[in-house]
Amino acid sequence: MSAAPLQYLLHAAGPASAPAYRLGWALIALVMAVIVVIAALLLGGLMRRREPPPSGARAALPPDSGGLHWIVIGTGISTVALFGALVAAMVTLESVASPPREPGLTIDVTAYDWWWKIDYPDALDPSRSFVTANEIHIPVGVPVRVELRSADVIHTFWAPKLAGKTEMIPGQTNVQWIEADAPGIYRGQCSQFCGSQHAHMAFEVVAEPQARFDAWRDAQRRGAQAANAPGVRSGQRIFADRCAGCHAVRGTSAAGMQAPDLTHLASRRLIAAGQMTNTPEHRLDWIAHAQRIKPDSLMPSIALSASDAVALDAYLSTLQ
Repeated sequence: MSAAPLQYLLHAAGPASAPAYRLGWALIALVMAVIVVIAALLLGGLMRRREPPPSGARAALPPDSGGLHWIVIGTGISTVALFGALVAAMVTLESVASPPREPGLTIDVTAYDWWWKIDYPDALDPSRSFVTANEIHIPVGVPVRVELRSADVIHTFWAPKLAGKTEMIPGQTNVQWIEADAPGIYRGQCSQFCGSQHAHMAFEVVAEPQARFDAWRDAQRRGAQAANAPGVRSGQRIFADRCAGCHAVRGTSAAGMQAPDLTHLASRRLIAAGQMTNTPEHRLDWIAHAQRIKPDSLMPSIALSASDAVALDAYLSTLQ
C-alpha cells in the first residue's frame, strides 16, 4: 500500500466522492470562464479611447450605443449559469446521499479533542465488537455506513478522496457512507476548527481486499496477549499505574474510557492522531513530551526513568 499524503484534490477514489469531484471541476471551469470574460471586457474598456471635446466646450454624454442591451444579455447568461450550477449541485447531493446498494459494514466514529474513536459493532454478537482509534479499515469495493458523533465540540469528518464532509455535532448522530475503489491508505482530517490542535486531528482509512480485512478484524477482536517475559510484566505494571486511568487494553484490568483504546496499538501505522509514525522511539517521545508535541491535549507529559521507559516500551510493543 502507498503512503497517505494530504490527498485533497485532483482524483476521487470511490463512488461517494466522484460526483463531487466532477462538480468541483465544472464549477472551476465556470469560474475561470467568468474571469476570462470579465478580464476581456476590462481590457476592451481600457483600450477604448474617446476623442477629447473641443477646447472650452462642455463634454456631452455619448448617445446610447447598446450598453443596456449588453447588460441584459450579461445578466441573462449569468442567471442561466448560476441556475445550472444550483441544479448540478442538487443532483450531486442526491447522487451521494445514499450508497447504490446496502452497506456491507457499519462503523461508529466519535470525535474527541483531538482524536478519533472507531467502533466496529457486531449486532449479532456484541462480544465480537471492538474499538480502535485514528485508523479505519474497510474492505475494497464495499459501501460502508459511517455513523458520526462528537463527544465535545463540533468536528467535521472528511476523507477527501472517499467522500465529502459531514459535520459531527454534540448530541446528534449524522450518517455518511464511504467506499474505496482500490486498496490504499487514504488520509482524513477534521475540517471544522475545533480548538488549538484542530490541524493535528487526522485519521487514515485503510482499504484492503476482503480477505485481508477479515483477517485484520479477527485479530482486532482478540484481547491483548499475556505478558510473560519479566521485562514485559514490569512494563505492564507501569502501564497499569501510569496509563490505565485513561487508556483501555482489552484482556487486562486497564479499562480507561477517556483516551484511545491501545489493545492493538503496535499494529497501527501512526500515533497521536496522525502526528507521528508508530515506532518505539516516537511512542516514548510522545509519552514523555505529549504537551510539547500536542499542547492542550488531555495526554499529559509523563516523566519516566530510563529503565521504566525500556520496560514500558517492551510492553507496548507486544500490543499487536
